[in-house]
Amino acid sequence: MSPLFLGIETSCDETAAAVVAEGRSICSNVVFSQVPMHERYGGVVPELAAREHVSRLLPVVDEALRQAGVGLSELTGIGVTFGPGLIGSLMVGVETAKGLAFGAGLPLFGIHHLRAHLFANLLESDLDPPMLCLLVSGGHTELVLWKAYGVYQRLGSTRDDAAGELLDKVARALELPYPGGPQLERLAALGDPRRFAFPRALLDEPGFDFSFSGLKTAVLRALVHGAPAADVAAACQAAVVDVLVEKTRRAVAQTGEQLVAIGGDVAANGLLRQRLEEAAQVDGFRLHFPPTALCTDNGAMVAAATFDAWQRGCSASLTLTAAADLPIESAG
Repeated sequence: MSPLFLGIETSCDETAAAVVAEGRSICSNVVFSQVPMHERYGGVVPELAAREHVSRLLPVVDEALRQAGVGLSELTGIGVTFGPGLIGSLMVGVETAKGLAFGAGLPLFGIHHLRAHLFANLLESDLDPPMLCLLVSGGHTELVLWKAYGVYQRLGSTRDDAAGELLDKVARALELPYPGGPQLERLAALGDPRRFAFPRALLDEPGFDFSFSGLKTAVLRALVHGAPAADVAAACQAAVVDVLVEKTRRAVAQTGEQLVAIGGDVAANGLLRQRLEEAAQVDGFRLHFPPTALCTDNGAMVAAATFDAWQRGCSASLTLTAAADLPIESAG
């Protein structure tokens, strides 16, 4: 029987669980979205998110097992995101996974949230590291060289706002519905991206760090002066994408890595995909995006990463605790 792993994800506002076979084949992938609850506040309220996980997680796990047609006793192990993320939300997932693992006599695996996003690229594919990875989400923007299973080198990260965070904040300033990123992308399609010359920070400096706080300030200043909303959205999105694409191209040139994989919810952005595809054709590197459904937080990516942790013998004890901050290079 193929190794089967349950993956549990509660790092932010998605309550998710999935069963994956051999680290590649998705048997089930259940996500309960909290968007309707948080949209009235214009963003995620951490305490409400944690409370919702408490009430929703076990039913989501039960549904994931039902759809996969397996019981807990047929699993090889259980993996859970233990960081980084919202500490209250993480604790719900970790404590639930510990209880399930103890009760079923299964090994437990603590999974790094950002590493899980990288493993989304391996689901339903034949990819393996090494590869260069661009991680872009609401909380993180990083370039990571995934050298081998269990070996990660962070090349650069944001010094302030993450790309997704910036897009969400601008969307809120434009009074767009939550979640803001996709709404801003729709509005940007109606605007002129050349209307405003917003800053592209750190492109004249060596290295692979990002900075989006200056762009945020420039955008908010333009809105104060009555700039057209669609043009602001288009120009802001173009500035973010320009930086992400240029830094990725430079990383390819410096590392010599010819496979580039993308992870995180901003990976669903249509302009980013288009521009990276154009860069791949010009520069000659291979490019891989996960399916859109696997760009946002989900349990399948956690289960895929759990298979790798199992193969490398990196199980966790029942003293596993949640960690709000956790570097991608951390052991495990």
